[in-house]
Amino acid sequence: MPTLTPQEYAVIVEKATEAPFSGEYNDFYKEGIYVCKQCGNELYTSEAKFKSGCGWPSFDDEIAGAIKHQVDADGRRTEIICANCGGHLGHIFIGEGYTDKNTRHCVNSVSIKFIPKSK
Repeated sequence: MPTLTPQEYAVIVEKATEAPFSGEYNDFYKEGIYVCKQCGNELYTSEAKFKSGCGWPSFDDEIAGAIKHQVDADGRRTEIICANCGGHLGHIFIGEGYTDKNTRHCVNSVSIKFIPKSK
């Protein structure tokens, strides 16, 4: 596994949250896939990414089997973690109406890495 920066470690391992509107992928819309920064597991395709205005990258679907959902420590939200390494990605919200799938994966940019689509 790659060495994580202090911020990446805080978010991925200690379940912190990066500041809104500060992440590399908040307003980023190129074709490719997003993988777990910690282990490289493929998590999301660019087709699932959408602009929510919430301050973090938003996706309305995951790659099948890539993500686990669990009750957050606060007991109110649902945390999303990498199914391969357990790294913290963010939270999932249902019923907000942003897309037809009615799902928003709110993901920390520091938890993921973008791999461009090869031509």
